[in-house]
Amino acid sequence: MVAIDIASSIIFISQTGVGSLGNSIVLALYIFTFFTGHRLKPLDLLITHLAFVNNVVLLSKGIPQTIAAFGFKNFLNDNSCKLIFYFHRVARSLSLCTTCLLSGFQTIIINSKSIRMANFRSRMPKLSILFCFLCWALSLLINSNILVHIKGPTESRNVTERWELIYCSSFNISSHIPIFSIMASVLDLVCMGIMVWTSGSTVLILYRHHQQTQYILCKHFTPGCAPETRATQIILLLVSMFVSFYMFNSIMVWYIRFFKPSLWFVHTSVFLSACFPACSPYVWIMGNSQILRDCVASWQRIKLLS
Repeated sequence: MVAIDIASSIIFISQTGVGSLGNSIVLALYIFTFFTGHRLKPLDLLITHLAFVNNVVLLSKGIPQTIAAFGFKNFLNDNSCKLIFYFHRVARSLSLCTTCLLSGFQTIIINSKSIRMANFRSRMPKLSILFCFLCWALSLLINSNILVHIKGPTESRNVTERWELIYCSSFNISSHIPIFSIMASVLDLVCMGIMVWTSGSTVLILYRHHQQTQYILCKHFTPGCAPETRATQIILLLVSMFVSFYMFNSIMVWYIRFFKPSLWFVHTSVFLSACFPACSPYVWIMGNSQILRDCVASWQRIKLLS
């Protein structure tokens, strides 16, 4: 193994392990909160869903990428490649949709003074479930082309029509089922546009509130800050992270597809694609100390009763 493979293996193992641990903690905290009878906030379902799909993104990409970095190139067959890439792409699309829903719903929450917005907010938990199912349906359908054009690395291949994915290979999607590629691109652009628009609206709303009152004047998630303002700041940070990592990774993926860069460039692209799933749970944990205090209090009550 060369030095770049050893370094890549260590980085992918660390990123996958740390990210999976963070998302698992978020899942455990919200599940524990639910079963101990605490009232969940309107966005808690989306946060739980985001932690779950981020775990799938990390595991479906980090584990095979780590194995490939250790020098094992043909450890997956045709069906395994299809399933792993399909799960990864579906989870990646769901992460995008869920982050978009978080941004949009939080904008509605802080702008719920009108009667229409207040009524919408009261129905938000049911709408969250409905939108999650819709995101699943779209993601499963749009990414179904993965089951056609992804192939294992051991099959005979026409070099003019296929390109390597380190441990799998793929037909050129532009010549096979282009409608799915167009649909995926449109969905990504729509979600990114909604996130940018809602984030801008949220910043404008917070600025106007700041001009009217000093109540929400706070920095760095201080304890005196209003809970809704803290949540808004966290979601704005998550959206900014997602958009930044997504744009950089998309540029690198298109470059890899049309050119043949060095191996370190491919590894860097994979690392960037997993940065948001790995970092987002810790942003949410550090910004929401209330749920940690609720879980600790519930655990102490359980110990006393036992």
